[in-house]
Amino acid sequence: MTRSELMPIGVFAQHTGLTASALRFYADSGLLPPAETDPVSGYRYYSPAQVARATALRQLREISMPLATVEAVLDGGAEARIRLLDDHVARIADDAAAARRTAAALKSALGAPAPGLLIATLRGPVLADAVEQVLSATAHEPGIPVLAGLHIEAGHEAITLTATDRYRLSTRTLVPERPPEQTWVGTVDGDDLRTALPTVRRDALVRVEAVPHGIWLRTTGRGDRHCRLLPEEFPDHRQMLASLGEATTRVTVAKDALLRALEEHPGERVALHLCAQGLDIRPPDDDRPGTRLPATVTGGAVPVPHTVQIHFETTTLYPAVSTALGPDVMLDLRGPDRPVTIRSADRGDLTTLAMPVPSHHPA
Repeated sequence: MTRSELMPIGVFAQHTGLTASALRFYADSGLLPPAETDPVSGYRYYSPAQVARATALRQLREISMPLATVEAVLDGGAEARIRLLDDHVARIADDAAAARRTAAALKSALGAPAPGLLIATLRGPVLADAVEQVLSATAHEPGIPVLAGLHIEAGHEAITLTATDRYRLSTRTLVPERPPEQTWVGTVDGDDLRTALPTVRRDALVRVEAVPHGIWLRTTGRGDRHCRLLPEEFPDHRQMLASLGEATTRVTVAKDALLRALEEHPGERVALHLCAQGLDIRPPDDDRPGTRLPATVTGGAVPVPHTVQIHFETTTLYPAVSTALGPDVMLDLRGPDRPVTIRSADRGDLTTLAMPVPSHHPA
């Protein structure tokens, strides 16, 4: 390659997003030596083929990867690169979680914080179970941080917890032990709540207090826990619930039997075939009988000349069923392209909506 095809350090810096001083440092460390160095002037020149390596180096350093690991990623094979990246991100996540726990403890230790607005007093184990169940419908979606949060609506008679990942929506209503001082609405960081759950679960009564940028979970002698508020607006789930319409078909089936069938089902999608005889679990494009479960099917679809079928991603349906309360679950259907309501057959305070996926073949 001739000198005219090479880039001076300033031009190379513009192409890669690295400063000239950073390029000198990476050259001296052996991570990114220049393609050529003028023996008289000492000027450094880089080839176009080095742009990709320099860009990757910059990105790895932007996520705080140590130099030794950066070198291993840049010079390793594909599998090694993926493993090293995953290990590094996991360490960052663990460090962030530890920092949040330490910060919460410091907030409590550095002088007693002023009491917040009491929005609920709940039994610790009940609150922990409800939060854990509803948080199963959260997701860490790039650019939509509110989907990782738990929406809390505290009224005079009840407190409602809601979460959604856009494919599922879970909501549960709890009756507080003591009425709140006034109504309150906010969306709380789901990761902070998960960290607080072990403490909350072991306390008989937990006071939930709202402060300007979060909530405090006040426990008895086990250490209070602070959870941050998310500033983004929570999706208008009430409008969606109001627009659902009446269910046309209801299926009541044993929860454990349905979960076992889903666990044993191959593939990423599952078809539920409903008929007067029960519920059939099979692959979406397979007309052969699958796993038949005894079920009670009522509503406009019964009696049926053939079957009613609805398709789901298994990753959407399984957690919706697994978090239901009680031994039996009810599925309220509104059509193959409408959300399905999944709830306990005898305890209706936890409700989940699961969005079906289109079928390749008409029902």
